[in-house]
Amino acid sequence: MAKQALIVVDIQNDYFPQGKWPLVGADAAADNAARMIQAFREAGDPVVHIRHEFTSDDAPFFTPGSDGAKLHSKVLNRADEPVVLKHFVNAFRETELESILDQQGIEHLVVVGSMSHMCIDGITRAAADLGYTVTVVHDACATRDLEFNGVTVPAAHVHAAFMSALGFAYARVVSTDDFLAD
Repeated sequence: MAKQALIVVDIQNDYFPQGKWPLVGADAAADNAARMIQAFREAGDPVVHIRHEFTSDDAPFFTPGSDGAKLHSKVLNRADEPVVLKHFVNAFRETELESILDQQGIEHLVVVGSMSHMCIDGITRAAADLGYTVTVVHDACATRDLEFNGVTVPAAHVHAAFMSALGFAYARVVSTDDFLAD
């Protein structure tokens, strides 16, 4: 099997009920992400955490240095697990992520986190374009309701649309239970 790493994307305080930008199902997704982290740690496989901060203090969420921009307590990194700070949707853009993965000979990425329609989509497509094989653990990801042209799109539909698109051409998309049963 190809050497794999778990990529934990933007599971940060602002995405939870008391935060500035709460997601539907953030707690359940974080619980599944925590299960994935534990499994990777037990297997001795690398875990890389991604943390987003906007570059200005007037950002709608993830303002620099705020409690909302910190990793959530359910998924805190260990001292030996890198935390990649990013400022863009694509976690590879202007970060050391690819270098960290290449130094460890990683060929396969397993992705969990937030938001399904933004940073999960961005990292998955970028990783595939860079030649990694990718698995997205869909129930360890969360998103929120969106609005387009006066129509509210429920979070469940947003999530399903993005997972189905990623599963079509960019990644294997599985549940936490199915991944852990392999």
